[in-house]
Amino acid sequence: MSKAVETKKVVVQTIADKFNAAASVVVVDYRGLNVAQLTELRKQLREAGVEFKVYKNSMTRRATEMHGLEAINEHFTGPNAIAFSNEDVVAPARIINNFAKANEALEIKAGVIEGAVASAEDMKALAELPSREGLLSMLLSVLQAPMRNFAATTKAVADQKEEQGA
Repeated sequence: MSKAVETKKVVVQTIADKFNAAASVVVVDYRGLNVAQLTELRKQLREAGVEFKVYKNSMTRRATEMHGLEAINEHFTGPNAIAFSNEDVVAPARIINNFAKANEALEIKAGVIEGAVASAEDMKALAELPSREGLLSMLLSVLQAPMRNFAATTKAVADQKEEQGA
């Protein structure tokens, strides 16, 4: 085989490995962003541990077919960039969604959430979820509410008995 074909096979395998290892993937159309805006987006994503790459659509399609993600292939038209996150499922969607609010040129096309293909609307809904810490604090608040109410009721009864006894 020619050297070019071998090189392309390596790139396709690299992309496939990234899709396989990623907790979430976001596909965006970055047309209309200037270099400064793209650099700022890359910086924000890098700080969150998200890899942001541009690959050829044909190679990306082959990589997704290797993992049964053919449903996302319809979105690989025109210039695309892909954000891969291995740890945080919400981070790439949240950062890109917030950046897209300030820069209308950036458009979320689709994504993959823990191995399942998701639409642009699904990715935007994921981006609007509170962070993991926020969700944990909400859960803790819900768990503490009955005990807090019981304590307040007990104190009110004790205060009432004290007033009656005084």
